[in-house]
Amino acid sequence: MINLNNQVVVVTGGSRGIGRAISILSAIAGADIAIIYRKNKIAAEKTAETIKNLGRNAIILQLNIENMNECAKAVKKIFQKYGHIDVLVNSAGIWEYGKIGQITPAEWRKTLGINLTGTFNMCNVVVPYMRKQKYGRIINISSTAGQRGEPFHSHYAASKGGIIAFTKSIAPELIKDSIWVNCVAPGWVETDMVSGVMKNSKIKKEIEKSIPRGKIATPEEIAGTILFLASNLANNIVGEVINVNGGSVLCG
Repeated sequence: MINLNNQVVVVTGGSRGIGRAISILSAIAGADIAIIYRKNKIAAEKTAETIKNLGRNAIILQLNIENMNECAKAVKKIFQKYGHIDVLVNSAGIWEYGKIGQITPAEWRKTLGINLTGTFNMCNVVVPYMRKQKYGRIINISSTAGQRGEPFHSHYAASKGGIIAFTKSIAPELIKDSIWVNCVAPGWVETDMVSGVMKNSKIKKEIEKSIPRGKIATPEEIAGTILFLASNLANNIVGEVINVNGGSVLCG
């Protein structure tokens, strides 16, 4: 039922985790993909190869999403390649430990820069293209941390809370141009970002116990909600935060 035939989906952080999952699911739904990555070219190439094996087109672009000029150049290349940009998924992000009183300004700026400023930069440079074509879907990735906070990760929580506020601010602006903006807030997900924590079986079991579903999500389980928001099944959803956390945070 979900059909993204011949649409172009741009995914930041598209080489791994949730970004990789939504890149592949979007291709299965008929879209061509632009994968934006920061460091891991091999992972980006593997994701692109998987998409091409599904019969869809894929390109990879390396850039620092904290730099708006780099974002603008990348988006221009994507437009020149495909001729349109229909969906933007802002999935790139980092999660690092930071104890208040000890976080350095550089650590704070790094997390806010990648998670929040990167999301702003990509939206800011993609929106003019979407406005001209009078259509677009933007899905930003927040977190349960952005809703309830997270001890020892205050910089991460602040960045994700900012994404929620940013989403709710631009959504009513852009829907008038037929651009839908929404947000997905995952809880714990089995990705590279949290692999260090998950290696500790005791901590992993404690996390699982804290989730009413009793299971840590797979990237594909988060990507399914993103795919829904990218489709016309979500036409009446504007500026919302969809919680995908197994029941661990009930604030919808």
